[in-house]
Amino acid sequence: DARTGALHLSSPPLHFEAESPFNYAAQSEVIIVTDVKRGDVPQLANAFARLVAASHGGTLGLFTAIRRLRAVHARIADRLARDGLPLYAQHVDPIDTGTLVDIFRDDPRSSLLGTDALRDGVDVPGESLRLVVMEGVPWPKPTVLHTARRAAGGGSLYDDRLIRARMAQAFGRLIRRQEDRGVFVLLSSAVPSRLLTAFPPGTPVRRMTLDEAVLEVVRTQSTLPNGIALPHETAP
Repeated sequence: DARTGALHLSSPPLHFEAESPFNYAAQSEVIIVTDVKRGDVPQLANAFARLVAASHGGTLGLFTAIRRLRAVHARIADRLARDGLPLYAQHVDPIDTGTLVDIFRDDPRSSLLGTDALRDGVDVPGESLRLVVMEGVPWPKPTVLHTARRAAGGGSLYDDRLIRARMAQAFGRLIRRQEDRGVFVLLSSAVPSRLLTAFPPGTPVRRMTLDEAVLEVVRTQSTLPNGIALPHETAP
């Protein structure tokens, strides 16, 4: 209520709750990769390239900084293109975001990198989006505005609510209809357990190395009902 401003209404708001139609326990899983160093662009680029290749495209990559997005794209675009896996990127390709999403939606072998606009508002149902990779925990930036909101909203509790909301939005890109299945990967060794309530109840959450995550993505993609034929990576 506080976040929406409803506390300032002349009469109290009405509340309702509806259950999700999706079986997240069976349709999705969350993988937390524990051995990619925060801020290490070469490691980050290697992780994105290997995960996109393991999924054979169909990947939405989410970043909290445009600089890192551009750096990763520059390192992996040619590598993926040689394998027939097109890579598009917000803030890199001179195409508006809506058109980039349309291109991504139309080609199940393509992948798309972006920032918060893609995290909060992309709807790509079906096999065109089978994997979401987030570069790390979306910690808030210490701006003057954030500092004021944090002081008024409960300090660290405000930060946790904000981070959980961002993670929930990112995860929400994955399952858009009842037949969808996929994997959400968070590249961060430091994810406090208190933040994991961002994901729907019952969603499997596992911590593992990048090598293990690549093999798990390969395994899950091979079980898709109309799965893309994958040249599976057989060794880390």
